[in-house]
Amino acid sequence: MKIFLSFLQSTTKHPIAAYSFWEHYIKNGIEEAKCNWTECKEVDWARGLIPQSKNQLDEWKSFTWEKTVKFIKQNKPDLFLSYLYPEQIDIQAISEIKKMGIPCVNFFCDNIRMFKQAPKEYAIFDLNWVPEYMATTLYQNAGYPYINLPMPMWVDYQYRRQRVIEKKEISFIGSKDVQRHLLFEKLFKEYPNLDLNIRGTGWLEQNDSAKELYNPIWRKAKNQIDFISRFGIKPYLNKIKDGRISPVLSSALKSNLKAKPDFNDYIKITRESLITLGINRYQSFDYPINAPNTYSRLRDIEAPMYGACYLTELAPGLDQIYEIGKDIEVFSNHAELYEKIKELERDTKKRKMMRVNGQEKALHTLSIPNSIAKISTYFNLNQFHTL
Repeated sequence: MKIFLSFLQSTTKHPIAAYSFWEHYIKNGIEEAKCNWTECKEVDWARGLIPQSKNQLDEWKSFTWEKTVKFIKQNKPDLFLSYLYPEQIDIQAISEIKKMGIPCVNFFCDNIRMFKQAPKEYAIFDLNWVPEYMATTLYQNAGYPYINLPMPMWVDYQYRRQRVIEKKEISFIGSKDVQRHLLFEKLFKEYPNLDLNIRGTGWLEQNDSAKELYNPIWRKAKNQIDFISRFGIKPYLNKIKDGRISPVLSSALKSNLKAKPDFNDYIKITRESLITLGINRYQSFDYPINAPNTYSRLRDIEAPMYGACYLTELAPGLDQIYEIGKDIEVFSNHAELYEKIKELERDTKKRKMMRVNGQEKALHTLSIPNSIAKISTYFNLNQFHTL
């Protein structure tokens, strides 16, 4: 099976959140599934996400979709697979691709954080790949075709066979945000002697709250009106409350911060830590800051796939893909987090079992080849590989 890819590919480093890893994962996963991928090299898909004027975005869309439709007409793939934000979509162009008899599937992984309802642009797709368990209701309510499949994650074969040598380290790797900060503050306030290494973007950078950009009153008022129009009054009230909370790093938390790792160290730390942590809460103005929502992240596939002993925050759907207590372990609050850490520190046998079971589950049941097989079955495409 030949798959045309629109998965944020770019040869340029744009000033937006990390995106290049998606191309790496999906291409290698497709190859592992014994399929072929193809792409229009003239197109910079990530460029459609950079801040720009409406005219610039329209120009990008016109160029991108003209080149894409022309390429697909000449090369006739079996499947169109994309990772597109609503503003990147050209409904007419996708309609043309569908008229060629090519099923169109779109993956999107930030439904819970970004949307209150499934975007109208996603109605054009023959199938929406929805990784968040809770987000499936958005597509059900909209009446859009969808399939609940894991985040597309792939790891190099060398990390699937190597024996893991445990190091006595409990580690969390992830960028700093308010919810993670507050959780760790609660943890170290109650358990100050806990030894936990925290790495990632933003933890060691200096924050200067006194340096603020000048923002006229009229612009602030307009921003507030726009916010209420988009999200509603309840999120706005939560936003006002959240604005008063600007936590300062405590000395206990500071003492557990380490430098951000490079890619190789990231893998090494994830694999070799005695316990690798995941945090699934996130900041949203739909929820009070002290009662956050959670959803399962890419890390919940990635860490077990690397063979980690993985302890993550409970989120809807995790019990649908893992056997809790045997594949991975979970916690719901800072007290449970501490208790689970201590339990796993004592139980060498359980850690080993979780490493083996979690990796086996992630590499097979939760893999990209398995997801592609399910998409292929959905469209009754020629079976390319028996999994």
